[in-house]
Amino acid sequence: MAWWASRATGAKPMDRRDWLALTWLGFVRYYLASLLDFLGLNYISAALERLVLFLYPTMVVLLSAALLKERIGFRVVLALVLSYAGILLVFAHDLAFAGEPRALWVGGALVFASAFCYALYLVGAAPVIARLGSLRFIAWATLVSTVFVIGQFAATQPLAALAVPASIHLLSLAMAICSTVLPTYLVAEAIKRIGSNRTSLVGSLGPLFTIWLGWWILGEPVHVAQLAGAALVLAGVTLVTLKPKRV
Repeated sequence: MAWWASRATGAKPMDRRDWLALTWLGFVRYYLASLLDFLGLNYISAALERLVLFLYPTMVVLLSAALLKERIGFRVVLALVLSYAGILLVFAHDLAFAGEPRALWVGGALVFASAFCYALYLVGAAPVIARLGSLRFIAWATLVSTVFVIGQFAATQPLAALAVPASIHLLSLAMAICSTVLPTYLVAEAIKRIGSNRTSLVGSLGPLFTIWLGWWILGEPVHVAQLAGAALVLAGVTLVTLKPKRV
């Protein structure tokens, strides 16, 4: 993808500023946010993880207000109240039935930190994408994160840790292609064809799919509080994402 995008007509050469931005954004999004997310999944269900992670649009709004001095109106405040009320509802239910409440708090905090890292990435990525183009940016940012991943593995694990059954390697390859490369490319193409707002709205189906797949594949229970919390989070995200009509 990086090679193909660099050969596109009008592709600008990358300078030191671009490489520094790519290093930071590749680290914070494709390495750190992913690491925190996977660590959080050791403690909480996939359905709760997706709901917490999906708070990132509200964090983008807050970061934009803090860093870019963008105004927060009533619509955004209502969206924030709905989104975080939904998470609190699900958390309160899970805490009531959790065997280890501390694990729930640790997992939730890790995934919340992952969402915050992703929000930082979204706030900082726009000008870099505008200069480099979406495909070249995504390809290089992902490659940068690979360096951090390999570095962490080399520093913390022996090479013998790679001696796992072939099925594990095949699953890792499938996740790399089907859960990382293809979605990244498809989202970039969706933004190009239908715009970021419509893409985000379609992406809001993610938590619902995760709840369903968690029930179907992992045997995770589905409860009314979880569905109500998901509805509140999706309502808040929709309010943040949709642009008000101008008369």
